Amino acid sequence: MGQTFDQVYTSWLDQQIESETNLRRKALLQRGLSHGTVQLLRKIWYPAVGSLDHLYAEHEVRDFNNGYRYLDLAYMPGRAKGCIEVQDFRTHARDIEAGRFKDLCMKQALLALDDWLLLPIAYLSIRDDPGMCKQLVLSFIGKFLSQQDQPPMNWAALETIRFARRMLRPFTPNELAEHLQLSRQRTAAVLHSLTAQKRIEVAGGKLRYRSYRLALTES
Repeated sequence: MGQTFDQVYTSWLDQQIESETNLRRKALLQRGLSHGTVQLLRKIWYPAVGSLDHLYAEHEVRDFNNGYRYLDLAYMPGRAKGCIEVQDFRTHARDIEAGRFKDLCMKQALLALDDWLLLPIAYLSIRDDPGMCKQLVLSFIGKFLSQQDQPPMNWAALETIRFARRMLRPFTPNELAEHLQLSRQRTAAVLHSLTAQKRIEVAGGKLRYRSYRLALTES
């Protein structure tokens, strides 16, 4: 039997605490993660991705004033720099103080200038729209997969990757053919090539009625 989420989560967090030499971050991890972050991992990330690989909680970054800021979750496969922030309605919208709002905007600006890709997810969306949040997570990960070394691709293949990432749901060959303005035969060839490269995967259906989506893994 596979491990439960609680087992995977506990092992993942314990490993980060044990390996951390930065006392500031170590203390934050020992306090435990916020409810919103744990719910994101439990209900969205782990069911969609199947692991917590390349995720780092309370990741420390420096700001322009030599201060320290902490990311809810940093996603860093290889040299990639992704940041997932859980926005709680009470603290980030309705009741947020002016100073806190300014600081939040500054944090996001600093991350953008330091080439972080930011994915903010509202806690209410985790609760009310888990399916859409899962698709956002998959598309977020897909942004990094598209940056890794790959065989050269022509414009149709590149645009298919972009199309798959934007759709946030499985798409049909007809939808792609209309978007690319190519024949069904040319579109099928593009899909066949990308599935062979494990950039696109079959989402469901039989041969004539298949749907496709962005793949998470590559050979």
